[in-house]
Amino acid sequence: MTKYVIRGKRQLQGEITISGAKNAAVAIIPAAILVKGVCRIENVPKISDVTKMLEILKEMGAEVRLVNSSCVEIDCTHIRTQTAPQDMARSIRASYYLAGALLGRFHHAKVPPPGGCYFGVRPVDQHFKGFNALGATTDIQNGYMLVDAPNGIRGANIYLDVVSVGATINIMLAATLADGLTVIENVAKEPHIVDVANFLNSMGARISGAGTDVIKVRGVKELAGGTYTIIPDQIEAGTYMVATAATGGEVLIKNVIPKHLECITAKLIEMGVTVEERDDAVLVRRAVPLRKTNVKTMPYPGFPTDMQPQAVVLLCYAQGTSLVTESVWDNRYRYVDELKRMGANIQVDGKVAVIEGIGDLTGAPVKACDLRAGAAMVVAGLAASGVTEVEDISHIERGYEDLVEKLKSVGADITRVEVPDGTALRRAQ
Repeated sequence: MTKYVIRGKRQLQGEITISGAKNAAVAIIPAAILVKGVCRIENVPKISDVTKMLEILKEMGAEVRLVNSSCVEIDCTHIRTQTAPQDMARSIRASYYLAGALLGRFHHAKVPPPGGCYFGVRPVDQHFKGFNALGATTDIQNGYMLVDAPNGIRGANIYLDVVSVGATINIMLAATLADGLTVIENVAKEPHIVDVANFLNSMGARISGAGTDVIKVRGVKELAGGTYTIIPDQIEAGTYMVATAATGGEVLIKNVIPKHLECITAKLIEMGVTVEERDDAVLVRRAVPLRKTNVKTMPYPGFPTDMQPQAVVLLCYAQGTSLVTESVWDNRYRYVDELKRMGANIQVDGKVAVIEGIGDLTGAPVKACDLRAGAAMVVAGLAASGVTEVEDISHIERGYEDLVEKLKSVGADITRVEVPDGTALRRAQ
């Protein structure tokens, strides 16, 4: 087992460079299935979810070559199977993008349902609705999603009943090589959706409207290879912004798109944090006590659900009572019990958390319940008095590249420690 050991109460000072966006990378890599030729993808984050997705493609017959730590070349011309390996694919949520890509190119896909962090059931009904409209049959049998279009994919008009990032991307992938025009309405608008569309367009697709309510995909015969650079990670940047605010430091966060961070920036400013936007960076500084605020997670451009746990940690340090409403997932407050080990005063009622600011947390043994909750435990440890030990860090390393090194570079006292097998953290009963 591996854990993080954090000695808190150290202000963060300096500069952090943000890596490529996890949520874009894990969709763009399977999108390479649609391309006949070599895709050179740059600014790829060095995280476990990306490694697993590349391994899945290799297992299916793709040629994958690491050019350097942040650049990979993928050639899916000679993929030999339309069945995703079950054990590997079930371990990450983004594996369901293989369904749209395989359907688009081969008109057949056999892919396990998504894994990854558990916040409740991850329905695929909107994905299937889109696939059905394009002319495919869909089913779930023996632990696999089965998608078939023996007569090929045809353009269609599709209205999503709920705003779904996964369904938006999956339908867009499937429609890229379809015969005719596909119009997808009530789509999600997240920056990584725009990035996937831009990647496909750079390879020869004809997609317009990504980032708006309606995406139009004009099918093309084939995609050719090319080079593409992934956007910076909005959530990684937001996590370091919150960490800076929690510790009362000053950090220049580089390689970002400030517009993508506006929903996070606005809440930090409400709380008394100074955020200065620059061309491709933001300077975050906190020199006054934090003020209470209310947060409601929403699809982009609203406050991201992936920043909700980090925001709750920060509100523990605010003066007064704050409310956080989770409107995206049903089961995203499991980490609250971990924060209570550190002294947090939080009450959860359904989708609403009531946070009483207490001014300080105290280090304790905690665990990462999921990717973003794990990041929140790290933020809590950085700001808390004493020593915090975070276990189950494999969740965190699914989405944060070089977390320990980046935090150390701005003055954090954090160490990645190997624990002998069979040894667990001692927990108060």
